[in-house]
This record gives sequence, structure tokens and C-alpha cells, in this order.
Amino acid sequence: MPDLREILEVLLLQNYNTRLVVLSTTLLGIAAGLVGSFLLLRKRSLMGDALSHATLPGVAIAFAVMVALGGSGKSLPGLLLGATLSGIAGVATMLLIRHTTRLRDDVAMGFVLSVFFGVGVASLRMVQSMPGASAAGLESFIYGKTASMVSSDFLLISLVAGLSSLACLLFLKEFLLLCFDDGFAAAQGWPTLFLDVLLLGLVTAVTVIGLQSVGLILVIAFLITPPTAARFWTQRLIPMLLIAALIGGISGWLGASLSALTPQLPAGAVIVIVAALLFVLSMIFAPARGVIPRWIHQSRLRRKVDRQHLLRAAYEILEVQAGSAPVVNEPFPLALLLTKRSWTPRQLRRILKTARREDHLEPAAPDKILLSESGFGEASRATRNHRLWETYLIQYADIAPSHVDRDADMVEHILGAKLVRQLEAYLSDHDLALPVPPSPHSLEPSANP
Repeated sequence: MPDLREILEVLLLQNYNTRLVVLSTTLLGIAAGLVGSFLLLRKRSLMGDALSHATLPGVAIAFAVMVALGGSGKSLPGLLLGATLSGIAGVATMLLIRHTTRLRDDVAMGFVLSVFFGVGVASLRMVQSMPGASAAGLESFIYGKTASMVSSDFLLISLVAGLSSLACLLFLKEFLLLCFDDGFAAAQGWPTLFLDVLLLGLVTAVTVIGLQSVGLILVIAFLITPPTAARFWTQRLIPMLLIAALIGGISGWLGASLSALTPQLPAGAVIVIVAALLFVLSMIFAPARGVIPRWIHQSRLRRKVDRQHLLRAAYEILEVQAGSAPVVNEPFPLALLLTKRSWTPRQLRRILKTARREDHLEPAAPDKILLSESGFGEASRATRNHRLWETYLIQYADIAPSHVDRDADMVEHILGAKLVRQLEAYLSDHDLALPVPPSPHSLEPSANP
């Protein structure tokens, strides 16, 4: 168990090797978050997985070539160059399948993933049996290994990650158009094939520099998890890119730091676990799409709908009791509410409790209901908006008066002041002088939900 001094030493980047590893994985995470966002919006989330597996043959072949030329075969730039060329071959294969056949993207990705990875495994086995060559350590490209990183590796990863991030920002508008409507982009004369190749090239670059950090098996998680988590926080592109880059950077920094504190754990796996934890936290707590905020919002909306239904039902009961006379706020039997809607007694008690807490009801006899002044005003407003929408649907949507009540129930709760004014303008030929227009249909008791 690391002590406080060791933890501070890692977090403050005091150790040279730890500093290289943490900074390189952080920069890689930022680049992966940016590039992966476009990959997610392009609906090609598994593209990174296919490309990462497509790099394995290049690693094995590059090792064999370097050994044949008299080298040790362990030069990282040489191995990454082989991985890059192999990844480019994978990209070319996918594009060839996509543009020359009628097969879908998932078929092309599945073909590249399986075939290239199979060739890579076979090539790796062959180079391990080469006479006079030591292929030990090549498996680190499968699972990732940051402990052997040196300054030249750090500079290479930082340079590629920085250029990839810069390309995402420079081609932001073009990538946005490509992701959301490539057909429209092509019709407008945009070079969609070039942009597609450029995006796949950035995916290849991030995948290749991620081989040493997280490995070819887990690098897909580094590409997909940050932007997927970012989608829970916002629905706008620019904030999504920033949040994805932030989550990717935090995953790389925190994962590499934890791996440095516990050397027996591989850095790649720890980084992916941290990214997964951030994804789970985003899924649960993110205000835009998180599970808990959405549940709270839906609960509030449900209470609002129930309250408005209660108040409108109460107003309609008072309206029936008044007959042709003006509606007067007076007590009425509680049992009448159960005939207005399909509430159970338990649901009605819960709704009444909420209405009393919000001061919409006044104290009355146990079997009576009496609206407060604010409750009567809210009931009048809800009934007026409901009937405005009913009248609009009858006149402009040609919905029968006997069916319009249910359709209006679905919309009346989101009618704002601006939309109400527009409805009044559309219905200017109707009698809207009364505070609450008359109902366009019978108010006989029904069982509308």
C-alpha cells in the first residue's frame, strides 16, 4: 500500500519516468476524446476497434524487417511505423469495401478486424520462432506497457496527439457536416471522401500511439468511452468535444498515476477502468441525460401533470354545478373527482396531498374539496389553455370534438405564454372574451387517462 509521500510524488509528477508516462497518457486521452467524438457522431464506434486490430500485422512485419536489416527489431518508431502502414491498409480496405460494394460499414469493419487480427497473430507467432531474434515484449502492444517509455517515445506520442487534436479543431466545421449529413455535404461540393479518409487517418494515428499505453485491445475503450460519457452532459457539439477531451485527459492522468502507485497493475487496464468509472458517474449524475436528474425531472413533470389534471377536473365540476351561471369557487364532493379521470383512490390521495402542500386547496369537510384562491386561478388558467388547444385542433387539425380531449391532454402542460398568445391570434374569430372559453365538447364524466 503506497504511503502519502509516494502518492504526492506521483500526483505532483516529481519522478521523471512517471512524469513521461502520465503526461503522454494525458495527451493521448485528450486526442482520443476529440477524435472519438467524431467517430461516435459518425456512427462508427467500432471503427477504432477494427483499426487497432489491423495494426498487429504491421508490428510483427516491422519487427521482422528490422531484424532482417541487422537491427534488434525493438525500435519503437519502427514498430509504430509498421503499425501505421498496417492501419492505413485496414482503412483502405474498409473504404474499398464501402465504395465498391453494397455491403454496410459493419460488414467492412468486421472483415478488417477478423482478417487483419488473424494475420497479425500468425505473423507474431512466426517472428517469435525466427532464428537469432528475440520477439519477447511484442505482446506488450496487445495489452499495453508504459513502464518502458523513454523521452523519445514521449515526444513522439505528444507530437502525434497534439497534431491530431489540432486537426480536429481546424476541420471542426467540415467534420461536423460530414458526421450529420454526408449526403448534403457531397451535394454542396464538399470533398467527403477526403474528409472521411482524414478522419480515419486521425483514428489510425491515435490508435497507433495508444498501442504502447493501453494496447490494441483496449485502445477502442479510450476512443469511445470519453465521448460516450460526454454525451450525458450536453447535446451540443463544442461542449461535447471539450468534455470528451477532459474526460479522456483525466482518465489518462489518473489511470497512469494509479498504475504507477500499483506497479503490478497494467496501465492500460487501469486507464480504461478509470474511464469506465467516469462513464458510470456521467450516466448516473450528468444533469443533461443522467439517470438521476432525468428521474427527478420526470417526477416533477408527472406531479405537474397530475396537479393540472386535478385542478382542471375541479374547475369542470364547478362549471357543471354552476350550469349557465358564472363559475363560483365552492366546496364540492370528493367522489366527483374519481368520475372525471381514471385515478385510483390511492393516486387521488397522493395528488391531493401534493396540491395541499402547494396551497392549491383550502381546508374543507373530509368528503369535500375546496380550491384556494391561487388554486382556482391556476385551475382557470389550465382549463383555458386546454380549451384553446382543443379549439385549435378541431378547427385546424380536423379532429372530432369527441376525440379532441385526449389529444389536448398530451400538449396542454407545455403551453407557454408565447404559444398561448399565438393560439389566441389563430382563434381570433372565436369568442375568447370570457376568462375560460366554453368547452367544445360535452363535460359528461369520462375515464380519460
